[in-house]
Parts: sequence; structure tokens; C-alpha cells
Amino acid sequence: MTTTPLTDETSAAALGANAAKWLAAGLSTAPADRAAAADAVRLAYRSAGLPGPARVVWFASPAAGARAAALLTGRRDLPGPAPVADRPMTTAARRAARAGLTLPTARLGVSTTAAPGAEDSSVVQDRAVVEELRAQGCPPVPGTAGVSVRAAVRTAPWAAARAEVHGLLGPDGWARLWAACGADVWRMVNDRVAAPLRTHLRNELPTRVRAVLLDAVGGQHDAGWLAAFDAAASRADSRGETPAAVLGAAQRLAGLAGVARSAGWWWPYANVAILTDRPDELHRDNVGRLHAADTPALRYSDGFALHAWRGMPIPSDLVDRLAHLTHAQIAGERNAELRRVMLEHFGYERYLREAGARRLGADACGVLWQLTFNDDEPLTMVEVINSTPEPDGTSRVYWLRVPPTTRTARAGVAWTFGLTEEEYHPLTQT
Repeated sequence: MTTTPLTDETSAAALGANAAKWLAAGLSTAPADRAAAADAVRLAYRSAGLPGPARVVWFASPAAGARAAALLTGRRDLPGPAPVADRPMTTAARRAARAGLTLPTARLGVSTTAAPGAEDSSVVQDRAVVEELRAQGCPPVPGTAGVSVRAAVRTAPWAAARAEVHGLLGPDGWARLWAACGADVWRMVNDRVAAPLRTHLRNELPTRVRAVLLDAVGGQHDAGWLAAFDAAASRADSRGETPAAVLGAAQRLAGLAGVARSAGWWWPYANVAILTDRPDELHRDNVGRLHAADTPALRYSDGFALHAWRGMPIPSDLVDRLAHLTHAQIAGERNAELRRVMLEHFGYERYLREAGARRLGADACGVLWQLTFNDDEPLTMVEVINSTPEPDGTSRVYWLRVPPTTRTARAGVAWTFGLTEEEYHPLTQT
């Protein structure tokens, strides 16, 4: 089989620009372009040989979208015991329906948090979804959505496009293409944002709702793999040629790409397409992990949110506690992972001082300290004084976390350079 080395004739700058474009789409917090997304959904259905959905409905978050999908497919019963279908819409909901808008749950007159003795918050949220469906003219009746068409709309086009481009470029060419403009976007969007969000949804949603997560399409979170196919098509065009394989792949994926550029997660069913907005807020650390100290790392306009510290989801109440932590509270935390989050926020050196760490020894390289826990490895750190004075003449103190098996300060400092204690010579290290 003859392959075309498209990757060899494309500049790194062009590939980088393509990756940057899709990374921006994958991490966007701009309002959804609802008209463009709806058009792209219909194109995706047509490309799959399916009639377009009879209805396109919108929700503010993937959590609300999943609840709507579960209700419309019959995987979750309508909330009861109140006859929700007969309840009048709120004034705000009527206005939204006339304007074709989706209201955040709070503005539908429904709280997402149940007060003591009140109805279960999950039931309250289901009722908000029903109200939203009615506001958009979609009957909140199990079975309304029809069967999932995800396999036809997303899985089959992706597999066919990959086979076409892979056949054109060959295994090595595809690998280079993916490494150049797909892998980094995938890591930043899918691994560091979409995967934690998916896990959070599985943990937060009722059991019968979780199943519909398998019906979802990633929308903006499909940016990683779409970037690679877009790069292949763009390169072919820039060479003045459009190989049939690349053209076919681009056409197959045009609808999916259009939704990814315009909206968040979505659910394709035979009769109804359920679309969701992008998040309002997204906060990450310097390596792209979800991270925020005093606000949700990911938040949607209906209040659905994910709190995270250095990529690890954390309870929302912990965020409120971080600013007022004491060493005793940290010591009393039974979850080792949460304790590590608390330690990092509190400050290792401060914790060592206030909790009464044990001094293991000192040498020319610094002082070795250790504090033990009942259910986790000891916190072991070397206190080091910088040999180069600051402009004001003072010497800065550094704290280096080292393995709990460290026996001397010198060995700990050596470990930070990837050396043994015997190999470490301070005067030659920089």
C-alpha cells in the first residue's frame, strides 16, 4: 500500500497553530453558540444517514443534560409524588420558553440543595429538568428521546475517518501527526478536564442516571482527536491537493467538529438531541490540572461545579475550611489524600513547626525534620539555607520534601538532584 507522508511537508508552526486552536476550543468558557451547534448536530445526523432530531433542547451543564437524557429515555422515572407534568411553569420559565432560552436551575424557582426535612435534592433537580423540558416545548415523557444514535453519529464516523487517514499516512505518519497536534490537546483537555468531570458526574449522579453517560458525546472535550483530523485536512489543502481519504474524513467529522467548536457535552437520540453549554469558569494550575483554592475549578451556570486541588477532586466544604485550617484539623483528617491537600495549602514548613516535628539531625547541608502519621508515610523535609544572600543581606530558607527513608540532610538534598549522598558535592551543584 502506498502512503502519503503529509507530516513531512507541514511546518511545525502550522501544526502548533492547529493544536492551539483546538486547545482553545476544548478549554473555552465562552457562551455556547447555540445556533451553530444545532446546525452542526443536524449535519452530524445527516452525515450518519439519519434524519435530523425532531427537537434540540439545551441545558446549562452536563449534569442537567444527563438527568434529561435519563428522563427522556425512561432510564429514570419522572420525579414524584407531585404531578409535575401538571404544574404550571414559573413566570421566568414562560419567558425563557418564548425567548428560546435555557434558565439556570436557580432561576426556575427550584433549589438544588434540600433543606433539612425537605425533599431529596436529587428529586428537586429532576423536577427542575422537567420544568426546563416543558419550557422548551419538549414533553417530559419517558421514551420521547428514542434510542441512542451515538454509535452512528460519533463512533462509526470516527472509526471510518481514522481508517482513511491512517491508510493515507501509514502507521508512522499517523503517529507523527498525533504526536504533533493531537496528543498534547488530548492530555490537556481529555485527561485533565474531561476525565475528572466524568468521574465527578458518576459520583454525583443517581445510579440510574449514570448509565446515560455512555450515550454522551464530548463536544468541546473531543478537541484532542478532532485536532489530528483537522490538521490532516488542513495540510492537504495547503499543498493544493485534497486526497479522497482526507476529504472523506473531513466530511464525516464536520458535524462533530462543529459542535465541538460551539458547545459542551451532548446526547444524540433518534428523536431528541440534548445539548449543554460550556462551563462558565475553568481554573487550572501551571501544568493544566484542574485547580483552585477558593472557588470551584470547574463551574457551570446552573451551579453544577467541581472543586479540585492539583487535579484531585475535593469536597466543596473543604474549600471553605482551607482558609481556617489548624494543624490539629490536618492531623485529624482520616483521608490521606485530602490530608495531603490540606498540608500543601497550610504549608509543610508551618505544619512541621506547629505540629512538633522531630529533628532527626543536621549537617553542613541543612536540618532534617520528620513528622509521623498513623495511616500515611511520614512527612520528611530538609530545611536548607540558601548560600547566596538576598539583596537585603538576608539568607532565604528553603524546605525540600524528601523520601521518608532519608537519614541525613545531605542525603535528602542529594536526592533532589538525583544523586546519592556520596555523589553529591555541593560546591559543584547549581
